[in-house]
Amino acid sequence: MSDGLQSWGRYPRAEQRALRLHNRFASLPEFQGCALPRGNGRSYGDVCLNDGGTLLDARGLDRFISFEATAGTLRVEAGVLLGTILEVFVPRGWFLPVAPGTRFVTVGGAIANDVHGKNHHVVGSFGCHVRAFELLQGDGSRRICSREKNVEWFAATIGGLGLTGLITWVELQLKSVSSAWFESETIRYNQLDDFFELSAQSERAFNYTVAWVDCTARGPALGRGVFTRGNHAAAETRVLHERHWRMPFTPPFSLVNAPTLHAFNALHFYRAPATTRRTREHYRSWLFPLDAIHNWNRIYGPRGFLQYQCVLPPQAAREGMRELLERIAASGQGSFLIVLKQFGMNVSPGLLSFPRAGTTLAVDFAYRGQVTLELLDQLDATVTAAGGAVYPAKDARMSGENFRRFFPAWQQFSAFIDPAFSSGFWRRMMQ
Repeated sequence: MSDGLQSWGRYPRAEQRALRLHNRFASLPEFQGCALPRGNGRSYGDVCLNDGGTLLDARGLDRFISFEATAGTLRVEAGVLLGTILEVFVPRGWFLPVAPGTRFVTVGGAIANDVHGKNHHVVGSFGCHVRAFELLQGDGSRRICSREKNVEWFAATIGGLGLTGLITWVELQLKSVSSAWFESETIRYNQLDDFFELSAQSERAFNYTVAWVDCTARGPALGRGVFTRGNHAAAETRVLHERHWRMPFTPPFSLVNAPTLHAFNALHFYRAPATTRRTREHYRSWLFPLDAIHNWNRIYGPRGFLQYQCVLPPQAAREGMRELLERIAASGQGSFLIVLKQFGMNVSPGLLSFPRAGTTLAVDFAYRGQVTLELLDQLDATVTAAGGAVYPAKDARMSGENFRRFFPAWQQFSAFIDPAFSSGFWRRMMQ
């Protein structure tokens, strides 16, 4: 069993075979059982796993097809990485409209999980900027899907977890920028209410906002963290001097544990400036800080980790987030990186799209067995009571009952699932 065929969280484990695709014009290769399209494997749970089946590895579909320079519309094959698009087009004055927390995601994967970024409150999710794509299905048929053509398939495939067929090519709308740099402000804040106040103050003047949260803080300091906001900068001639690190092996136990967790979180909080700090940073270090650490997922040890991301609606966000953070701090579990962010009112186009108006929290948990699963069930209870949802792209254990509650369009979506396609996640949800 190869780690290359596991999810980024390395939990759960799965046995599957992969067939590499190279030609978007070719029919699907023959396979036994069910198949699942796979991009670069950066999903955290089992949406990219197909235990006992076949993965259709789309990374070989990595060609640029066309670019319309006046309008900024780009057509690429679905296996092209978001980072590759940025490398090619930022020097030409164009940027991705939405970028998730890593640039090592394929365009097809970004659509299948309808990813979001730090600018959701302004521009919505990735799917909001998809103009069209081609869908190749198990019976050999092909559909061009857009907002004007095969619109039901368009909605089912955005956020559709790869279950409606194989995306072969995609047409995206890029946005014009003046440089590769961001003007950024960093502000240390002392409690959860401060996060909501800073978000409200920043939403109109700043296109990108996000906060790191100290998951170990309790009492009056609950929810304290570091708030970052920024905009694309004007022309800049400086050259990025980027340093990379690598986690060279998987340690026999998780390096994220109670002592390291408390030490790192306290250090990170107090290292942040007490007053607003303004800097200019390159997009790679500002948008994708973890990409500088190759194989960082190994720090969680051989059992892997689970990422938990949820969203709570505006009317329940303050009290709901307080309850979630209290549960996490009391558990002694958590991560060096907890992200808190406001989603905007933009409606995602997909039937199963996760982003929606409210506040979203994302946190990693080293897998410690039943104690971790029980904690996440408790978090689910809070999310359910608040009327929120959990992100399938990050999930490895939520119940089918909760999924169907979080995504009431699941039955409508089910009619568009390709009979030849399935995943570990979907089989688990339908139990």
